[in-house]
Amino acid sequence: MIWIAVLALLLLALCGAPLFAIILGAAAIGFLTMDTPLAVLHITIYQLTDSVVLMALPLFTFAGFLLSEAKTADRMMRLSQAAFGWLPGGMALVALVACAFFTALTGGSGVTIVALGALLLPALAKAGYQEKFNLGLMTSSGSLGLLLVPSVPLLVYGIIAQQMSQQLDMPTVEITDLYLAGLVPALLMIVALYLWCLWAMRKQPVPKQAFSFAELRGALWDARWELPLPVVVLGGIFSGVLVISEAAAVTALYVLVAEVLLYRDIPLRKLPRIMRESMVMVGGILLILAVALAFSDYLVFAGVPETLFAFIQTHVESKLAFLLLLNLVLLALGALLDIFAALVIMVPLILPVALGYGIDPVHLGIIFVANMQIGYITPPVGMNLFIASYRFHKPITELFRATIPFMLVLLVVLALITYIPELSLFLVR
Repeated sequence: MIWIAVLALLLLALCGAPLFAIILGAAAIGFLTMDTPLAVLHITIYQLTDSVVLMALPLFTFAGFLLSEAKTADRMMRLSQAAFGWLPGGMALVALVACAFFTALTGGSGVTIVALGALLLPALAKAGYQEKFNLGLMTSSGSLGLLLVPSVPLLVYGIIAQQMSQQLDMPTVEITDLYLAGLVPALLMIVALYLWCLWAMRKQPVPKQAFSFAELRGALWDARWELPLPVVVLGGIFSGVLVISEAAAVTALYVLVAEVLLYRDIPLRKLPRIMRESMVMVGGILLILAVALAFSDYLVFAGVPETLFAFIQTHVESKLAFLLLLNLVLLALGALLDIFAALVIMVPLILPVALGYGIDPVHLGIIFVANMQIGYITPPVGMNLFIASYRFHKPITELFRATIPFMLVLLVVLALITYIPELSLFLVR
């Protein structure tokens, strides 16, 4: 009977059944094999409500949707160009900075390519950069910022890790620690890509843009209502004045007032649609999170993490080799799965094993999201490759060739992040 249920579940997965249904079905089958009443599923799903940071998820998501609907991309582009356009390789740095902060604010990787692509690609071409370089830069920059506050993937990782902390007898993973830990790795990625841009264009240097204080002042004034947002979020969280859920509420209210009442980019009639679309996305994430917790409870009760750890330890003796294997697996998953699906499926499996190798759970969160970020541009099925192909009307094979040098640079930074945990943890510890 159990085997029939397993085969039916596999068939449903191949037919495209929703992810939450597959995870819930797997949890139900697992508990049945242990002769555990299925009523336990209700208890394990309900434990999601114990998370004190859960409220931050819909609020940050709503704020991100508002920013993506407004003219924030235009203002970020103008400000970045005024501030950095005069440096060597200035337009490349403008693209990196604008994409990183727009992704951080909106929480969407593909959204950045769609929103900023129409602005940055012509600007890069006008500045003298080659088309292949421009395509690779824009596609690679689309996922920058996933490690910056207020990163939704880091928030989701923190929620899952907090729910598992009691089961695994480990210290609670604080969301503020994850946000602090992501700052230096994110900046390293931006700096490394900028240095690569300078090296790649060394034989064909592009003319610098003249610095204009008047333009910088105008760009600052244009973005006057959005510039305080990082200060509000970062200052509130890291000063201890606001907890994560309170900071999310302040962020959502601030963005709502700024975009609707001050900038008037979003008319009131559009608000119900934006609310509906953002909450539909949040509802999907919460549903997957809830059933993933039920599945993780089954894994813990069945002793799967211990068995997996014993198996891996038999074949992978050193911590360094395990981290290499972890990166390879996560890169493949990042290319194949959405980041939230990868989080809810893999964190319950990987976290206990990583603890066995002495890896800090905060460091693991940074490694996980950094891999997912690179996975978005990993051939042949990285999601951002297809989004960029559609947005820029270019063959997917052309995007492969253009993106590979940038991906290799990011892989070098990933190795540094992975094997030098102090890069992530020194601000935390």
